[in-house]
Amino acid sequence: MTNDFLAFAVAAWPEIVLGAGICIVLLAGLFTAAGSRDALYLLTMATVVVAAWAAWGGDPSATASIPGGAFVADPLARSLKLFAFAVVALVLVYTRAYLNERAMDAGEFYALILFAVLGISVMISSASFLMMYLGLETLSLSLYAMVALGRDEQRGAEAAIKYFVLGAIASGCLLYGIAMIYGVTGHLGFAAVSAALAAAGPDRVAALAGLCFILVGIAFKFGAVPFHMWLPDVYQGAPAGVTLFVATAPKLAAFALALRLLTEGLLPLQADWSGILAVLSVLSLAAGNIIAIAQTSIKRMLAYSTISHVGFILLGFAAGAVQGLQSALFYTIVYVLMTAAAFGVVLAVGTGDREVDALDDFRGLSRRSPWIALLMLLVMVSMIGVPPLAGFYAKWWVLSALVDAGYPGLALTAVLFSVVGAFYYLRVIRLMYFEDDGAAALPRPAADLALLLTTNVGVVVGVGLFPAQLLELCATVLG
Repeated sequence: MTNDFLAFAVAAWPEIVLGAGICIVLLAGLFTAAGSRDALYLLTMATVVVAAWAAWGGDPSATASIPGGAFVADPLARSLKLFAFAVVALVLVYTRAYLNERAMDAGEFYALILFAVLGISVMISSASFLMMYLGLETLSLSLYAMVALGRDEQRGAEAAIKYFVLGAIASGCLLYGIAMIYGVTGHLGFAAVSAALAAAGPDRVAALAGLCFILVGIAFKFGAVPFHMWLPDVYQGAPAGVTLFVATAPKLAAFALALRLLTEGLLPLQADWSGILAVLSVLSLAAGNIIAIAQTSIKRMLAYSTISHVGFILLGFAAGAVQGLQSALFYTIVYVLMTAAAFGVVLAVGTGDREVDALDDFRGLSRRSPWIALLMLLVMVSMIGVPPLAGFYAKWWVLSALVDAGYPGLALTAVLFSVVGAFYYLRVIRLMYFEDDGAAALPRPAADLALLLTTNVGVVVGVGLFPAQLLELCATVLG
């Protein structure tokens, strides 16, 4: 019994820290006066830092699991958790002033963000379908509530309801697919399911039906076409600080969801799911890049931009083999860094309690705030994929993986839609540098936000200048 407890503590130490932190933040929120929430911010940040320390400790190459093998702490889990914790700390700093100005810095926000991080962490370490589903629902329920935090915003409430209803349908599809796979194999653990599918005898038709339902759940969590309907409304309807979180850390959980389910549990069906992912990728690239051109809201534009980036991530999975998965992980990390910086600029441009949403709010930004405009310029250029920024190498590795896997047509399609997508990124640059700003207010971001935003963009530039280190890390953690 003692040995089982120690095995659980070793494997799930970061999750234990997060659970304890949630309890402390909830209790502290009951005794913290409104308008004096710095203690909750510091407690939440301390919880994330301690959880990161717990994930960092020990042998980085070791693998530990809880009894039964449903939860594992391997090099991939440790690396993704550390990056997720870093992104959450970034989000907390970016949103601190935003929450204070709008009186949203209540214990609910900090507790919900910790619940979401707990769900992300569980998903990253899952080694069974059941554990993955528990982590996914913990994350999803937290996000539904966070989107609706702006109680006085009708658009936010509508977005939350739409997200909840569509999310429930997607979760039901995923659960139904898991049930079908369990009925075929008699197992829930990824390794056991993979072995059963590889052996002769399983009902292939039932297994393929289960795979299709599981892919619906994966595509929804990524926001891939045609399961993207929730994403633009949620990005625009949620408070900008919440949108920042929704657009970044959960994408790491979506990557873990796809990686664990497809490459560990359903690897014998790779010939089937890779073709479906290729179709979803092309649809996402087409819809994301074309529809983004017509947007007048910066948040909706970035939402469709996300859909197009998801297309590239799924192309990495479709390419298969180790190189494809490495490129997908590399792209996911770079995407999260770029998106965090983009929404950081959106928060920095906002003044007082006025939230920036329209693209016209960026008119003449280079004259009002040259430094913030330069940061946004670098982010937009990186998202286009211009060398030597990180976005270029993210796309390059995916395209290389496709060509090496024998899919030059998919690579050419991705390049063509990237050229189309350059239009709406360049439009933001044109508004900032070549349009009159009228009587727009001068942005005055908090010092910690400005410093960390500069660091964030600096990392994007640094990864572009020295991409080999991150690619080597991706190769190492994927084995």
